[in-house]
Amino acid sequence: MSKIFAHRGYSGNYPENTMLAFKKAIECGVDGIELDVQLTKDREVVIIHDETIDRTTNGKGYVVDYTYEELEKFDASFKFENVGFNKIPTLKDYFELVKNLKVITNIELKTGINEYLGIEEKVWKLIKEYNLEDRVIISSFNHFSVMRMKKIASQLKYGFLSEDWIIDAGKYTHSHGVQCYHPRHNNLIPEVIDELKKYNLEINTWTVNEEKDMRYLYSKGIDVIITNYPELAKEIKNK
Repeated sequence: MSKIFAHRGYSGNYPENTMLAFKKAIECGVDGIELDVQLTKDREVVIIHDETIDRTTNGKGYVVDYTYEELEKFDASFKFENVGFNKIPTLKDYFELVKNLKVITNIELKTGINEYLGIEEKVWKLIKEYNLEDRVIISSFNHFSVMRMKKIASQLKYGFLSEDWIIDAGKYTHSHGVQCYHPRHNNLIPEVIDELKKYNLEINTWTVNEEKDMRYLYSKGIDVIITNYPELAKEIKNK
C-alpha cells in the first residue's frame, strides 16, 4: 500500500521546511517526511530548499555565505500570518524531533548548484548519532552525490531524483545499486512504471497535490506519494 510523505513538512498549510511544518505533518499521521539539506558558512547542516534564503525568509543572500548563528535570526515563516517566528532548523533539530518515532525521513542533498563538498559525511555522522539508519532515504538530483554517500554508508536506502524523461530509468538506477527512483509524478506513464517495477525499484514520486493524480498513482501501486497536502492524500487513500 502506498505511503504518504509530507513534502518539506506539511508545506501546503505551514511554512516549508520548518519545525512547525514537520510537527504538523507528524500530527497528521504521515508515513514519512521529505526535507532538503544544505551547508552554512560554518558547515552546519541546515534544512532549506533554495540555495538562497530570499524566497522563504525575511533575509537575502546565499545560505553558504552565512554562519548558522547569523542564519537562525531570519524568520522562515514571515509570509504566514499567526504562526509566530520560525527559524531555519538544523538537521540535528529535526532528528531530535523524530528520533523516537517511526517516521521515515527522505533527506534530499541539495548539491546540484553548490556541491557542498563533505556534506555526505556530515549527514551520515548525524544519522549514526541518532541511530536512524533504518529510517532514512537519501536522495538527490546530483547522482554523483548519492554515489559518494553510498560509498561511505552502503547500508542506507538511496534514491535517484529525476524531473526529466529518462529511457530505461529502472535499468540505470538498478545498475548503480540504488533501491529507489524519485521521478516527477507526471513522468509516471504506464510503460515507465512497468520498467521500474521490472527492476523491483521503490517508486517515490513528487510533488503530488491534485486529487486526480493521487487517485491515478494509488491505482498504480506507487510506493510513496510525496505531497504538500498529506491530509488530502490520506483522505483520497482511505476512500
